[in-house]
Amino acid sequence: MSQNIQVGEGEVKVAMSSESSGKVTFKELGIQKDQISVDGGFLRLVFDFGQFKEDGFYSVPTIEVAYDKNVAETHWQCDFNGETILDKMDNHGNSTVVLLNRNKMIEQLHHHNNVLVVHGEFPSSVNIDLENSYIHLAK
Repeated sequence: MSQNIQVGEGEVKVAMSSESSGKVTFKELGIQKDQISVDGGFLRLVFDFGQFKEDGFYSVPTIEVAYDKNVAETHWQCDFNGETILDKMDNHGNSTVVLLNRNKMIEQLHHHNNVLVVHGEFPSSVNIDLENSYIHLAK
């Protein structure tokens, strides 16, 4: 189920397809280890859903990012179509589960262009575990 992956400086952009429904790991999306690095402690993932219907959202849109070591604290910000829908700190651990507000996403839903940007800030460099990191936004 390889998606269209674009790697730019400091970000990975994934053009999601209709095959991307349900829980999909980063590995299943086609992201490779050399494409997703958190060298300076910053991670930026861009998920482009294109056309998306209100009833297509999973009941609790979820993203989990797992990493190779325990870190003291991470900061997460998610923007959907240019609007910040989540800004939170996560305490000590080796993964972060981000639960998104479905209603806020529906309010920002566009007819043709729907983009979710996930910013992660780590206290140090980490490696992302692609098999245990996933996105679950669509039913």
